[in-house]
Amino acid sequence: MTTVLVVDDEPIVRDVVVRYLEREGYETLAAGDGDRARELVERHSPNLVVLDVMLPGTDGLELCRWIRSRSELPVIMLTARGEEADRIVGLELGADDYVTKPFSPRELTARVRTVLRRSRPPAETDERLVFDDLSVNASTREVTKGGTPVRLTMREFDLLWFLASHPRRVFSRDHLMSSVWGYAAAVDTGTVTVHVRRLREKIEDDPSRPRFLQTVWGVGYRFTP
Repeated sequence: MTTVLVVDDEPIVRDVVVRYLEREGYETLAAGDGDRARELVERHSPNLVVLDVMLPGTDGLELCRWIRSRSELPVIMLTARGEEADRIVGLELGADDYVTKPFSPRELTARVRTVLRRSRPPAETDERLVFDDLSVNASTREVTKGGTPVRLTMREFDLLWFLASHPRRVFSRDHLMSSVWGYAAAVDTGTVTVHVRRLREKIEDDPSRPRFLQTVWGVGYRFTP
């Protein structure tokens, strides 16, 4: 059974989210602080973490950094409305998605479902894209540059694969949110911008002058072989 760890120091929020997730058939774990959450991650290896930014002890951002240092465990951050800095930092640290408080438990559950669906192993395929020294393998979800493995988060790989599969085609941020994140409308297209920047830092020789991931000003982004 798929297990979701819910980390929030507000008991009411924590209990409501747990109830909705269990209603959808997920097994749940719950923690009210970062230290307890870290213990549960190590002991139970959940499939996804719903993580509040503001926590006693180890805060959500530090916990997200710790998770990313050891695994690609999907993380959905919970942030207070208007705290854009926390959202951006969370995405920079490798969070796969975020939801702002106050939020609809149904929306959060839908996002959990979407992230988990995209994190499942892909169907068997031999499809691999190679662009000079950059190789992207769909079956293993591995990326190498010059023969050296490049470590990407789940969402970073999804974004790279989508763009690389449609070379030279320009996609708006809204289109990328819909196709890669699975949402009909982009609530905050800054999410796309952050992920493109992270990808450039990992696959470009000079991120300030990208060769592969190019910006088409006023429109969006494209992958140029």
